[in-house]
Amino acid sequence: MNDATAALKESVGQYGVWSAQLRADTPAGAAERADAVAELERLGFGAVWLGGNSSARDAAPLVAASSRVVVGTSIQSVWEHEASAAAASFAELEVAHPGRFVLGLGVSHGPRVAGYGRPYAKMTGYLDELDRAGMRPGHRVLAALGPRMLELARDRAAGAIPYLVTPEHTARARERLGEGPLLAPEFKVVLDTDPSRARATARAFLARYLELPNYTRNFLSLGFTEDDVTGGGSDRLIDAVFAWGDEDTVRERIAAFHDAGADHVALQVVEDAPAGTLPREGWRRLAALLA
Repeated sequence: MNDATAALKESVGQYGVWSAQLRADTPAGAAERADAVAELERLGFGAVWLGGNSSARDAAPLVAASSRVVVGTSIQSVWEHEASAAAASFAELEVAHPGRFVLGLGVSHGPRVAGYGRPYAKMTGYLDELDRAGMRPGHRVLAALGPRMLELARDRAAGAIPYLVTPEHTARARERLGEGPLLAPEFKVVLDTDPSRARATARAFLARYLELPNYTRNFLSLGFTEDDVTGGGSDRLIDAVFAWGDEDTVRERIAAFHDAGADHVALQVVEDAPAGTLPREGWRRLAALLA
């Protein structure tokens, strides 16, 4: 493990927050987003991961609004951002706030990208360009699910940030990565003890992801069936990729990822709320149960 990866592991700590709502770069809501990330830092989270196709531009105001928390993209699409521009944006933010921004890269999904093809080759070419632009591997992580991309995360980045996975996937990923690289899976949490209501909230949220073959193939590789990945997801699948229930249950579900080899877990609070709403009370409850 090199010094940059070791420093990243120490900075992000055991827990972070994953949020698409914090990604927005429009003026409306900017003050609330800045206040929210400062509060997340006070609550003890080590990292904030910006969902969607995010970039250094999205991260910059959040980095400026806080003093310690690491802000990462989860992910920046290699199809929609030029590598040279990504390297330049990283360098600018690194000069202003050393060690506070990490570039999370991903190949996105075929249904969302025109001309999608050969994602592994696209990622390797992108990393080549970052290398030529002077960006070191220790400042980037990859959204890796399958074996080849995990090996790329091991060999040419600081580690992996898998999305929509289980502890079983985390154990496989740790074996593929080895002990050195950062392994920081995302995990969804519904803070509700009612089974029917919690699963309904989770199922409504999960449905969009089950339209994406990268995720469904990964679920099938983990032993789920075609029946599990249709109709918004079976109860079995919902219960595997979401934590819900009382505080002890949620705490145990999160701990299972660490037990399986995760260094850090990026926690996404899922609520039945209008789009764009920051789940600030949920973040507070989550911090309290992890304290």
